[in-house]
Order: sequence, then C-alpha cells, then structure tokens
Amino acid sequence: MARLLLGVSGGIAAYKALELVRLATKAGHAVRVVQTPTSRRFVGTASFAALSGAPVLVSEFERDGARGAFPDQAPPDHDPLSHLELVRNADAFLIAPASAHTLAKLAGGLADNLLTSAALAASCPVLVAPAMNDQMYRHPATRANLELLRERGVTVLEPETGALGSKGEWGAGRLQEPASLLAAFEAVVPAGGRPLDGLAVLVSAGGTREPIDSVRFVGNRSSGRMGFALADEAARRGARVTVVAANVSLPRNPLVTYVDVETAAELAQACERHFAACDVLLMAAAVADYRPDVREGKLRKEQSGSLDLKLARTDDVLPALASRRREGQTLVGFAAEHGEGAIRSARDKRERKAVDAIVVNDISRADIGFESDHNEVTIVTAGGERHVARAGKAEVAAAVLDAVGALRERGAVAQWS
Repeated sequence: MARLLLGVSGGIAAYKALELVRLATKAGHAVRVVQTPTSRRFVGTASFAALSGAPVLVSEFERDGARGAFPDQAPPDHDPLSHLELVRNADAFLIAPASAHTLAKLAGGLADNLLTSAALAASCPVLVAPAMNDQMYRHPATRANLELLRERGVTVLEPETGALGSKGEWGAGRLQEPASLLAAFEAVVPAGGRPLDGLAVLVSAGGTREPIDSVRFVGNRSSGRMGFALADEAARRGARVTVVAANVSLPRNPLVTYVDVETAAELAQACERHFAACDVLLMAAAVADYRPDVREGKLRKEQSGSLDLKLARTDDVLPALASRRREGQTLVGFAAEHGEGAIRSARDKRERKAVDAIVVNDISRADIGFESDHNEVTIVTAGGERHVARAGKAEVAAAVLDAVGALRERGAVAQWS
C-alpha cells in the first residue's frame, strides 16, 4: 500500500475529499490530510481525522501529534517541520479540490500556508485536481497557471463538465469523482507496495450477442458490472488490467485497457490473444452457449407467420484456455446458477473446466446478479467454499481478488500443471 498526502483547499467540492479519504483507507493506503484555513469553512478537520485516523493540520505552526508520520509509520523521536516531513514520507501529494486561488499560489511559488509550503518542498509526485466555476476555470490566468504547473511536472487532473456549486450552474470545473482521483494517485505511486503490483490480469465482462440477421440477435442480460468492478479493483491493487468487454456500455477506467467484442467467437479470439501474457484470468462474461445461423439482410415478419431458429453450440472458452495454461497462472470462472444445486454444479464445473476457482451466484433472486448493483456469491475452490454475503459489486470484487491472492500464496496454481 502507499502513502497519500491529501491537500484540501477552499470550495464546495471539499466534501468529495471526504469520500476520497474513505476509499483510499479502504484500499489499504495510509492517508494524511492538510487543509487550507478557508477549506475549514466547508469541511471541518474532525471529519478528515476520523476517516484517516491521523491528525489533520492547517497551519505550519501547529504541533503535529504524529510528528509527520503516516498511520502506517512509527513517529520519529523529535518534532520535525511538518511541511518537510509530510512530503518526505508521502508517496504522492494530491491537492483536491485545488481552487483557482491555490493554483495561482502554486504557479507563483508562494508558500504562505502549510499546503503551499508542502507543495514547494515536495520531491514526490504532485497532482492537482482543479474545482471551480467554469468562468474561473476558463479564465486565461487559470489556464496559464495550469500550463505552467504541467511544465514543472505537476499532474493536472482535468475537471469534469457537469452541475457546479451554484444553483443552476453547468459547465467545466466540476471536481473529478473520488474513485477517479484515487485511481490517478495509484497510477503514480511507486510499484511494489500493492498486492497485484507487477501482475497482468485479464478480465472478460458483459454478455455476448449472436446475430440472427443484420438487425436482430440472441443475447443475455449481463450488464458487465461485475467484470468492470473486478477490473477496477485489480487496477487499484496495482495490476496491469485488460478487459475483453462484450457489449458493455459502462464508464471506463483510464488505468484499464479495453478490447470491445460482440460475439462469443470474437470474445474467444480476444482472450486467446491476451491469455499467454496474463497471470490471472477472471472469466466473468456471460458467453452464449448457442448461436443461430445468420440470415442475410433483415428478416421481414410479413414473409412468415413464425420464425424457426436452428442453434449450434459455441466453443467453451474457459476450458480451451485452461488447456493452454502455463505455470504460475490463476484461472477463475464465473457461473450463474438458478436455485438449488448451485454449489454442487459449481464444484463440478471447477473440476471439468480445470480452473482454480468458480464464483457462483443464484440468478433466481431479483435483488442480485444481472443488471443489479449488488451481488451475493460463493467462491468455490479445491479447499472448500467461501460465501460472500449480499454487497455492492465493488465489495464482491474485492472478496474475489482476496481469494485470488490466497490461492497464489498457497501455490494452488500448481495443482493443474
């Protein structure tokens, strides 16, 4: 895990920084927060202290109870200068929100508060996430300040376009969402501190569509949410992630590489291209078991009172990949089962498909699975089963990757070699 120094300047978007701290600590990072005096008018220091588990500093003249240490460090035996010690210990310094005023001071090299003093002393990567009214953001002075910071090596996390702080206001200047800010931080921290650093993870997501004619297709209800959650979590843990996405229309993570496909055959080809280089395969896509014979052009309903489709079996992608596995790879399949016998069926599939784990969920329930933001699964391995109670798909993804980590630690990947 890494150490995040978070600088919070004045602005209504400061409330998002609270969620950023929550997400960062949940991901295992150690967080310290410094605030400008104005930011306290929007969010108090007690909230940040409660979420980070560390003192929050506003002035360079106040004593730091942790003496510059992060929550994962032992404090030194002396009282160092806060603005020097904090950035010395940090893996990266992210200023979010960064107001127009703070950006101007950073560009001018001013050091009139703890946040700007720390930024001037930072040798670690510095990131700024602007947040302000769109007119302020588009002003030539602000644009020039951001360009100057870029030239000096500061990473600028461009704001989004959307609703702004004042009622009825809309435009560029909206602070990026906390998950995106965390992803940007994790992209610049040194490798070696996260569970999946150095590993390549291949994820399949979504549901394939098998064409009937030039317009119609046979498909399924998979939204891709589970696969995308797995990809996001793997990227947060340091992996190089590639997603083979079958017909998924969800927001995309800038840290993840996506390969778009439509049919089962296209998905199989894409997985085959990337499989040899991956260390972990998470086969979460709902792949069609059958495909119809494709008709030329568009079938017109007035031509016939009924339509008979002849379906042919598609190739089973996962066992085909498993037959080519190399030493050190971990393979995880996913199974959507209906009603009783799901675990028994998953045990059989794990053996038959020669994979390390099967993640099974019961699609007979309307509150989990396809098209839902929640899921409830059982992770079936050779060593037994682990039930993951109903939770958001991000939490389920974390549990699945915890299981992958446990498998790799125990050397379970060798059992099929």
